[in-house]
Amino acid sequence: MDNFTFYAAKPIEKYHKIDISLFISMILLWGLGIFTLLIVSQSAGERLFKDSFYFTRRQLACSLVGFVLFIAFMLLDMKVIKKMVPLIVLGSVILCILVFTPLGIEKNGARRWIKMPLRFSFQPSELVKFAVILFLANFFEKQSKVELEEDKTVLPGVIGLMFFVGLVFLQKDFSTGVFIALIGILIFFISGEKLKWMVPFAFIAIPTIILMICLEQYRMERLIGFFRPNEFASDVNYQMRNSKIAISAGGFFGNGIGKGLFRINSIPEVQADYIFAGWAEAMGFVGVILYLFLLGFFAWRGYRTAFKCPSRFSAYASFGCVSVIFLQSLVNCMVVCGLLPSTGIPLPFFSLGGSSIIMTMIMCGFILNASRGEELDEKVNKNDDSNIESLLYI
Repeated sequence: MDNFTFYAAKPIEKYHKIDISLFISMILLWGLGIFTLLIVSQSAGERLFKDSFYFTRRQLACSLVGFVLFIAFMLLDMKVIKKMVPLIVLGSVILCILVFTPLGIEKNGARRWIKMPLRFSFQPSELVKFAVILFLANFFEKQSKVELEEDKTVLPGVIGLMFFVGLVFLQKDFSTGVFIALIGILIFFISGEKLKWMVPFAFIAIPTIILMICLEQYRMERLIGFFRPNEFASDVNYQMRNSKIAISAGGFFGNGIGKGLFRINSIPEVQADYIFAGWAEAMGFVGVILYLFLLGFFAWRGYRTAFKCPSRFSAYASFGCVSVIFLQSLVNCMVVCGLLPSTGIPLPFFSLGGSSIIMTMIMCGFILNASRGEELDEKVNKNDDSNIESLLYI
């Protein structure tokens, strides 16, 4: 597939206005997420905290923090963000280590969160997604400037990716670790590197993944339950079974936002990973199509931005950010519909979780920043008539 061209580091017409269509689609997705959380979490909020709007208020508070950081990453000069990459990478590593200190919070046998003020918590693995994207984008931009082919290497990138995935695995967050590895591989893919490096990586990664599944009973149960759903309907597949019932109950136009949403109350913590079932029951097939259309539109504008970026760093990093939001959304929806085993991966913009909404906003800010364009490298400016292209060799 050597005829495929990833348009980066080439002199195109600079543009300084953000992609308004991308911005509107992001705001609409966020708005739908808050609305869905409002209608599905009232029963749980009343039952647990005597406050029907408890979860919605917390999500709005985290969204406010997310919007501040969104604006910052949208307006910062891309050169400043590149200089921040080491700090972001180091910060994500430190936070992952803090999970195993007294500041860490353990839930269901896993330590994945850090205590924050006002009864909030932060999940470092969400930051790791962004850190890995920036690390690899910066690494491959530097590799593109190496003139001699024999001096080029992907080893630091592979080691860095494996290090971060290992940190997440140590937190017993298997699904997120695998997802981060997938995003990393995609960035390797679009960077134009030959994929022969994947052979030794696969010899390490595949046995490790199989071993990690076998060592944890609940992972084995989820996998077996996925292939034999009727035999585990009362335990392992309880959430999935009830989410399917809720989705089916929504019909074509949905049950609305009133008391008809009684089925979602049978899904434990529906406001988290299975929130899409609440949206589907409330809005029906029409609502599902609307969401998928908005998500697809967001992905289209985001990938368009990545392929039009004038610098490799912006191109690779914005591609990674769009992929995280888009693919994570698809994976979550497929899990809720029973098309994939339960993963514990949240639905961006929708699922309750301060870490998720904040990092989603930051990545959206970066993508919109990339849509504004940036100053081209001096080396490129010296030859405006050239058309330097990064070819993707498979």
